[in-house]
Amino acid sequence: MKRISGLLTVLIVLLNLSTAMAQDYTTRILVLIHSDNGGTYELAKEIAKGIETHKAVKAVIKQVKASTNPKLKAIPVATVAELTSYDGIAFGSPVYFGNISTPMSEFLSGTVNLWTNHALEGMPATVFMSAGSGAGNELAVQAFWNSLAVHGMVLVSNGIRGYENIDKNIPQGNTVLGTTSLASHKTVERPSEGERYIARLQGEHFAKVVTALKGTFTKKTLAATETKKEKDIEAVLKEKNIIIPQAPNPVGNYTVFSRSGNLVFINQVALKEGKIFNPGKVGVTITEEQAKEASKQTMLNVMAVLKNAVGGDLNRVKKCVQLTGYFNTKEDYTRHADLMNPASDLVVAILGENGKHARGTMGVLSLPLNSAVEIQAIFEVE
Repeated sequence: MKRISGLLTVLIVLLNLSTAMAQDYTTRILVLIHSDNGGTYELAKEIAKGIETHKAVKAVIKQVKASTNPKLKAIPVATVAELTSYDGIAFGSPVYFGNISTPMSEFLSGTVNLWTNHALEGMPATVFMSAGSGAGNELAVQAFWNSLAVHGMVLVSNGIRGYENIDKNIPQGNTVLGTTSLASHKTVERPSEGERYIARLQGEHFAKVVTALKGTFTKKTLAATETKKEKDIEAVLKEKNIIIPQAPNPVGNYTVFSRSGNLVFINQVALKEGKIFNPGKVGVTITEEQAKEASKQTMLNVMAVLKNAVGGDLNRVKKCVQLTGYFNTKEDYTRHADLMNPASDLVVAILGENGKHARGTMGVLSLPLNSAVEIQAIFEVE
């Protein structure tokens, strides 16, 4: 019995060891996308299917920025730092005027530390895109290749692979550099069956190349000079017992936030549960302490709107740029800055150093809905 028990123990150890070794040798490929309306994501799923036709190869789909699109909002967001942990990367983007999309371009612009440290050199990369009419799609794929070539990545083309098996009676988005879909050609559902087929072949071929090149280049971490990431914002909120409320809805012909480039603009008053919190004029119908409470509530509303603006992920906020506070006061009132301090303190408590901002305060004779305070805010986001 002791001998049988010993043999079983050896077998279990060997089984665990072989499983661990198999896990160590699993090839991981990132399928990194930006998608506006889901077309690029559909191609990404086909690329991933092709990749995973190979044993011990895992495809991981992530996006470069959070999306509010119901089709896309559950897709995790990638970080620049994690790129070097993969064995290969398949990049997907819509075509913007013969180029890659703005969010994808912004993400790649954040890889400077990887470039200066040669961190992606030798890693295989491939490209696929969702075009409109097809005009400019090859130009856009070439532009994508240029950005990746700067990193010294090994660029894997698709050639004319699978061309003989697609329906040539309808427009197809195939290019020799990578699969594209002609999203604006609605004669058939897009991506078409032919485009999906080519995407699967591209994924399959790419996985073969990645597997062959695995271990031929050194995986590097980000340079030590990269800015250290702040603590996760959700953890900060929980730790400090700060509850972000439901964002107020607009009550007129406007939006609760406006984005221009990487800047988000927000205006809010002291709404709480559908009513103005501590309404009135400072020093007349409400005290300074009540005005400070209203100031904090208004800033919470600003943060609620900001959270919606970044797809629910406050970690994508790079900086609070400017806060301007308007207070409902008498003409001779002068302590506006004191009333604004709770709002400033709150944004710094949430965002840390990134919450420190330029600021202006002023008094006004009245504000909408008899609110004691209104705050205008400008944030820089990813």
